[in-house]
Amino acid sequence: MKTDFEIAHEAKLEPIESIANKANVPVEALEPYGKYIAKVPYTLIDEEKVKQSKLILVTAITPTKTGIGKTTVSVGLALGMNRIGKNAIPALREPSLGPCFGMKGGAAGGGYAQVLPMEKINLHFTGDFHAITSANNMIAALLDNYIYQHQDEGFGMKEIWWRRVLDVNDRNLRNVITGLGARTDGLLTEGGFDITPASEIMAILCLAKDEEDLHRRIDNIILGITLEGKPLYMKELNVTGSIVALLHEAINPNLVQTIENTPAFIHGGPFANIAHGCNSILATKMAMMHSDYCITEAGFGADLGAEKFLDIKCRKAGISPSLTVLVATAQALKMHGGVDVKEISKPNIEGVKAGLANMDKHIANLEAFGQTVVVCLNRFASDTDEELALVQQHCEDRGIGFALNTAFGDGGAGAEALAHLVVDTIEKTPSRPLTFAYDETDGIDVKVEKVAKSVYGANGIILKPAAKKQLARIKELGLEHFPVCIAKTQYSFSEDATAYGMPTNFDITIRDFVINAGAEMIVAIAGSIMRMPGLPKSPQAERIHVVNGVIEGLS
Repeated sequence: MKTDFEIAHEAKLEPIESIANKANVPVEALEPYGKYIAKVPYTLIDEEKVKQSKLILVTAITPTKTGIGKTTVSVGLALGMNRIGKNAIPALREPSLGPCFGMKGGAAGGGYAQVLPMEKINLHFTGDFHAITSANNMIAALLDNYIYQHQDEGFGMKEIWWRRVLDVNDRNLRNVITGLGARTDGLLTEGGFDITPASEIMAILCLAKDEEDLHRRIDNIILGITLEGKPLYMKELNVTGSIVALLHEAINPNLVQTIENTPAFIHGGPFANIAHGCNSILATKMAMMHSDYCITEAGFGADLGAEKFLDIKCRKAGISPSLTVLVATAQALKMHGGVDVKEISKPNIEGVKAGLANMDKHIANLEAFGQTVVVCLNRFASDTDEELALVQQHCEDRGIGFALNTAFGDGGAGAEALAHLVVDTIEKTPSRPLTFAYDETDGIDVKVEKVAKSVYGANGIILKPAAKKQLARIKELGLEHFPVCIAKTQYSFSEDATAYGMPTNFDITIRDFVINAGAEMIVAIAGSIMRMPGLPKSPQAERIHVVNGVIEGLS
């Protein structure tokens, strides 16, 4: 089998103007970034055309550390649907440099189900992540300067909430001291860095409906608490216009192509374990406007990505999936069935059978939201026919549609069965109107507890003192109507990353709440989750090189 890199470089790309024509995007509206990438102005979005499209969500069972293949399925499904004569466009997230150089390598699909040009998408792309990082850190610099310049007037901060960000996994930057040195070097301050996908600016960009809304949301960011005990809003610094200027190009979705030269939109990149895990509303609506079927994904397992996609993104954007595809692999099922991770590539029918409890919980969760669910099993070369037949029979016994996916090795042809299943299911039994996990009128602690109990299967939640303090502040600020975004390990329904399968009899500990008043959501920090990841012992960076002018290792 050829590598992702070899497959990507053998593909013949078409000029972006040709891809735009296929999507009925006016060529004269494009802002090209080289030959094969372009930004498309969000102002082209026609809400009436958006309503005519069918939205398909791709999510997954609880993943392994090597992922589960959602992007490969999302791209493969789009390819398969186009092959059977349907107009389908995927709307995906942008990769972060953190995972690219850390654990995963690239994040543009795999095999013969990729979006291209792979290296550019995985690295600097159109500069959206850099713009978000710059905007975030510009706010930090402007805040520090504001405090410094007004200190002689008695102004000061009791608490500074705004943290710097960097799109690199760097555990040493989680907690830092700034302002060391002479008085003119600034004020001594304890701070820290999060990774760029966790930035509130990232969330704001992905949830904003237009540039005016972007400005409004940035104005409403709460930077911290003053010595008088009052919140300091971004608008009080009178610099929001400069931040919007940094994001002026970044707000527009990016148009690229699949390996089979069909259109794809990629925009925004919050992680689902520490943020809300979805591509931008604007990119999703752009793809919906230009297709009959829009395929989008939500990060990590359905307990994180899909829950936030439905409870936050769909609630705020007024969109709803016609169907959800739940991605699984025999290897992941074996891991959740108690098989040692080092042994999951070996045949183990009992392990697969035991792991089905994890899949069933995700199905039940999605059905509780009103979603019609089909299961897509990503086939690996090591899978046995007996293992695959077991999963298929289990789904059929439950009345759940099932399809194997071999798009990784076969391209769109390997996803035709899934494409037919998706189209037929939407026509016959589409999803019902959404039923959210909580009401907007619920208190923040009630919202978190409802998600913990109904989605994770927890007994309840435990609030640490810092979390209780923030809850009181959230009530005081009148922000209890915001949705909640729970930051939790992606490897388990529980907060214990090693508790695979379907853990029981556990609580979810909430260490703290982060108020994202601009993004209009409250982030609950569960367990030991960190918003700045670290690098593994052997990072992917050791395997990335430039050979004869070509970047290798991003796969």
